[in-house]
Amino acid sequence: MHKYITLLLAVALAACQPATESTTEPEADATAAEPAAAEARAAEGDRLADLLAAQPEEVQARYEYRNPQETLEFFGIEPGMTVVEGLPGGGWYTKLLLPYLGEEGRLIGANYAMDLWPKFSFATEEFLERQSTWADDFPTSADEWRGEGGATVAAFNFGAMPDDMAGTADVVFLARVLHNAARFSADRDFLGEIMADSYKVLKPGSTLGIVQHHARDDMSDEFADGSHGYLKKGFVIAAAEAAGFEFVAESDINANPLDQPAEDDIVWRLPPGLRTSQDNPELKAELKAVGESNRMTLKFRKPE
Repeated sequence: MHKYITLLLAVALAACQPATESTTEPEADATAAEPAAAEARAAEGDRLADLLAAQPEEVQARYEYRNPQETLEFFGIEPGMTVVEGLPGGGWYTKLLLPYLGEEGRLIGANYAMDLWPKFSFATEEFLERQSTWADDFPTSADEWRGEGGATVAAFNFGAMPDDMAGTADVVFLARVLHNAARFSADRDFLGEIMADSYKVLKPGSTLGIVQHHARDDMSDEFADGSHGYLKKGFVIAAAEAAGFEFVAESDINANPLDQPAEDDIVWRLPPGLRTSQDNPELKAELKAVGESNRMTLKFRKPE
C-alpha cells in the first residue's frame, strides 16, 4: 500500500514539472539569433566602410590619424541611434554621422557655452555674433549634409541644454573638445558643465566616448592644463567619474607615439595647423613627419 501511494505522488509531482522543451527553447532561440546579430553588425560595418570610401580625398587623408571606422565602432555608434557630437565645427565627423545614423537616427550638435568663446584671442565681435545664434543655425547648415535618408539634426550649447533632450541620447561623442573647457575653467567650470550635460542627455546604460590630445604622465600639470592642447588621461577620467560616469575601456587606435612634445610645445604645431612652422620649411617637414597628435580614446558608461 505504501509503495502504491509513493508511486502516485511521484506521478503527480512529475505532472507538475514544466516541460523539458520550454526550458531549452530560449537557449535555442538565443543560439539561433547569434548569427543574425553578427550578420547585422557586419552589414553595418560594410555600410560605414562604404561611406568612408566615398569621402573626398582631403577627408580620407586624415583617416590615418582619426581612424573614423575604428573609433565609431569602439564607441558602439550604430544606425538609428541618437548621437551628441561635441563641437562639430566644420562638420568633419558630422558629414559621416548623418548618413551613417540614417533616417531613423538623430544627431545633436553641442557647442561650447557662449561665455567661453570671448576668452579666445581670435574671438572678434563678428565671430561672437555668429556664435550667439549657433544653436539655431547649425541644424539648418547641417541639413545640407544630410543627403537622402540622413539623420535629423538638433543643437544646443553646453550649460544650456534643453530639458526635453534629457535621457534621449545613446552616445555622446567628444573628439578633441575638452582641452579648451579645462583651460578656461578657472572662472567658471566649463569642463564640469560639459560632463554634467553629457551625463544628463544620455539614456541610462549609454556611452560617453572621448578622443583627446594626450599628455604624458611625466609632463607638468601646467603643461597639461589644456592651454597647450593636451590633457592627462587621469585628469580626464577623474572629470568624467566626478559627473557620475563609470570608466569602461580605453583603446590605442588614435595613439601616435611619434608625438613627444616638450614643455613649451603646443599641439597646434602639428598637422593640420602647423602653426609654428609657417616660415620654416625644415621644421614644417619635421612636424609633418610626426603627423597628428597622440590621442587617448576613452569609453565611459552612464550607470543603469
